[in-house]
Amino acid sequence: MDNMIGWGHLKGEATTRSMGQTEIAELNEQVEREGMFLKDLTAELGKRMIGQTAMVDRVLVALLADGHILLEGVPGLAKTLLVKTLAQAIHADFSRLQFTPDLLPADLLGTQIYNPKTSEFSIHRGPIFANIVLADEINRAPAKVQSALLEAMQERQVTIADTTFPLDNPFIVLATQNPVEHEGTYPLPEAQVDRFMLKVVVDYPTRDEERRIVALMAIGEPEPVRPVVNLETIIKAREAVRRIYVDERITEYVLDLVLASRDPAAFGMADLKGYIAYGASPRASIYLVTASRAHAFLRGRGYVTPDDVKAIAPDILRHRVVTTYEAEASDVDGSELVHRILDAIEVP
Repeated sequence: MDNMIGWGHLKGEATTRSMGQTEIAELNEQVEREGMFLKDLTAELGKRMIGQTAMVDRVLVALLADGHILLEGVPGLAKTLLVKTLAQAIHADFSRLQFTPDLLPADLLGTQIYNPKTSEFSIHRGPIFANIVLADEINRAPAKVQSALLEAMQERQVTIADTTFPLDNPFIVLATQNPVEHEGTYPLPEAQVDRFMLKVVVDYPTRDEERRIVALMAIGEPEPVRPVVNLETIIKAREAVRRIYVDERITEYVLDLVLASRDPAAFGMADLKGYIAYGASPRASIYLVTASRAHAFLRGRGYVTPDDVKAIAPDILRHRVVTTYEAEASDVDGSELVHRILDAIEVP
């Protein structure tokens, strides 16, 4: 566990003391106690996942921060495998939705079924009624399906006919999409993209990692994954995450990052102004603080440091910074703009 006094080099020694050393120590103890399950959970994930540590870390952040996550990468990078393995390691209801262009909202949410014997309608619940929902190739579904999914993601409820049903707690959507193939795909609406707390760009494994993948998956039979965590443990961990201390200077740092994405010239980055059509919304500020708390929890700390914010910021902001045609012509995307902003904004 990080030493709480060891934050002095980040100008934070007084920051931890502003809450009180006793309170910080108690938070650290609570985080350590509530996070004991992480060792067993990561061990089970490690039975199937080789490399891709950043993707695994961000999925755990989303789980702890109660946020949805979008995994973007070419096929074969273990995106679906990670979600399925996570579901197997948790005592939770799991459903997988393979999105296709002919998918209907009823295929996702459920529908009414008429019983001729009783002359009554009954509700058949769809696969969205689960704790962990894998939305595979989410950008292949048409607009009506995306709209139905949007209500579930934002409101944590589903409307079938004239009846509204609350979704289970926890409820998390882990979506995947292929950035290369565009035939038969539909761009996700900006409103829906914004509902994903994190967008993680998944890259290829290293040569050594791929050698180990081949040895595990192509030659031998992987060890079965055991369920080692229950829902009550996840919910308690989320409560601990919400209590993690965030100093005012950290909050101001978050606000600087988000506001710089809207008006970079005000922060001395006039060269970026022509590249940004729309900056991040206040939802980005909320998510950045929440996800930074979860990032600190995974590292056994009861307080957030600037490093937590810097580590998680690209995944929070890259899909919320809408670029201009000038940026596209210059081959500048949202990820690069976020990294430039991170380099320019002073760390507290």
